[in-house]
Amino acid sequence: MHRSKLLKRIALLAVFVLSVSAAVIYFTFDIRALDYLTMFSSWSILCAIGSLAIGLFFDGTRLLTLARITGEELSLPDVTKVVLSNYFLALLTPGASGGAIAQVMFMRRAGVPVARSTLIILVRTIMSIFFLIIMVPFFMEQDEAITSWIPLPVIVLVSLIFISIPVISIILMHTDYPERMIYYFSRYFKHERRRQAYRWYHDFRQAVYVMGKQPVMVLRAFIESGVSLTFIYLTVPCYFMGLQFQFDLIQVLGRMYLLNLVLYFSPTPGGSGIAEAGFVVLFSHLVPSGTVGILAVLWRFTAEYLPFVLGACITLRAFGSNVLSAAEKQMDKKGTEE
Repeated sequence: MHRSKLLKRIALLAVFVLSVSAAVIYFTFDIRALDYLTMFSSWSILCAIGSLAIGLFFDGTRLLTLARITGEELSLPDVTKVVLSNYFLALLTPGASGGAIAQVMFMRRAGVPVARSTLIILVRTIMSIFFLIIMVPFFMEQDEAITSWIPLPVIVLVSLIFISIPVISIILMHTDYPERMIYYFSRYFKHERRRQAYRWYHDFRQAVYVMGKQPVMVLRAFIESGVSLTFIYLTVPCYFMGLQFQFDLIQVLGRMYLLNLVLYFSPTPGGSGIAEAGFVVLFSHLVPSGTVGILAVLWRFTAEYLPFVLGACITLRAFGSNVLSAAEKQMDKKGTEE
């Protein structure tokens, strides 16, 4: 039963991914793209995989740093399992919700308490989003094409609002106003939802308290977060170099920051579909005619689906074919506990 459920979910994902990839290539392909494809350098594939490997390495060092801040130690094999399992279950569950659960499951096996695992994952996600919010205005300032769609003052204002949210939240945590607001706005929620809201608030408050005791280590984790994301996004310029055409590296990297910031709020598993469409919109005028769909698919298969396959091998070996049921039980438990 568990095996058939897992295979069905993987089959549906494979059909969806292949359909999206085929549609993106079909609707963007141009006969002139063949000239560039014949010049494609295979070394760029190794370059992209190398860039991904560096990005995943720093993702792992960030996890180690955050674990040490909370007084926990993780071995290299455990870190590898946590990082890659995130890709696997994130693509198999709605809204990528399973990614966080997979990390908790592996960290729990490594001896890290669930509460601390949750804090580490929460801070890890916040750091990634925070880094992108900070970087987008600096890169967009030099991208006239983007600022013609969205004026730079609007981008800066939105970024400042997002940046100010955690700052204001930290200040408010020294008062009882957050609990009052939760009480007021959750009056009409179901009992379980109300408890969940309080639990999320207390988890966030505890994370701020723990991280606030070691600001230098937090800064280190934040830098590792930025380096990790940047190298993962550099897989795209690697493929651009493979097609041997001129491009602005700063402009490409800035648009990747913008695109991936949007993907953090995507409702589809791993941003599938939205990622490819966004890539086409952002890069169709920067790459040779007819190649944007191919490049979008190459990027997704390298930066998302390759780690997914590696994560699948690791996760299935650890939990077997009932991994989805175990993850769902973990989510149900998280939703009902105090």
